Amino acid sequence: MADITAKMVMELRQKTGCGMMECKKALVESNGDVDGAIENLRKAGIAKAQKRAGRAVNQGRWAVAAAGDNCVALVEALCETDFVANTAEFKAFVQNAANCALACEGEGDVSEKVAAAMDAELKALIGKIGENMSIRRAIKWTAAAGNKLAYYLHTAQPYATLVEVAGTEDAGLLLNIALHITASNPTYISQKDVPAEFVAKEREIAAADPRLAGKPEAALEKILQGKLAKRYTEICLMDMPWIDDEHTTLAKVAPNVSVVRFVRWLVGEEIAK
Repeated sequence: MADITAKMVMELRQKTGCGMMECKKALVESNGDVDGAIENLRKAGIAKAQKRAGRAVNQGRWAVAAAGDNCVALVEALCETDFVANTAEFKAFVQNAANCALACEGEGDVSEKVAAAMDAELKALIGKIGENMSIRRAIKWTAAAGNKLAYYLHTAQPYATLVEVAGTEDAGLLLNIALHITASNPTYISQKDVPAEFVAKEREIAAADPRLAGKPEAALEKILQGKLAKRYTEICLMDMPWIDDEHTTLAKVAPNVSVVRFVRWLVGEEIAK
């Protein structure tokens, strides 16, 4: 039986970040072999990850990796507590996941590919920190020829926005569009994107107003169109009050610019507390 010294335990702890008792136990099991102890700890970490797999994860953070302004990857990773979400280890893990997403082949949702590639690193981190964690979402976008991608990461609250825009190379405008999406939370890009079913339901709701009973058909139609127009200012990106001037809109500020697609993520959204 090898003599397990405090120096050996400390060395293993520095290499793995695991607790003193876990390191000592791993060294005893490996008869003092450091590489064997690291392997034992990794195996133990995987076991811990499996034990913690059922615990709720509704905290976390996002990370971005970009190749210029025409290829961007965005990743959301979750953990159990805000404390862990702000540790250097977790931040580094999420950034590694974003870099992995950027390197993935393909376009769009790459969540499964990133989760598979990061599985060993994730389990090792779970074993080290002691919380359940997961990679929830990962996307990689490549802009069409002539288009630009812009993103905004909000730190006060964990929002992340990614948007593809056509018709401008103005970096300031691109950033403001991403900011605008983050602040205003649009559902659709423009009126033409609003489903017919939604419009029909909104008309039905508006027409049910008792104050409109008995209105002439032409007057009623004009009122309903007005109510729909107001609704569009609440849900359509191009028609919302512009972030820099609430008296105008993006459609008026930049009439030659069009938004192709966007995502706006809040870490842990739609996950029960």
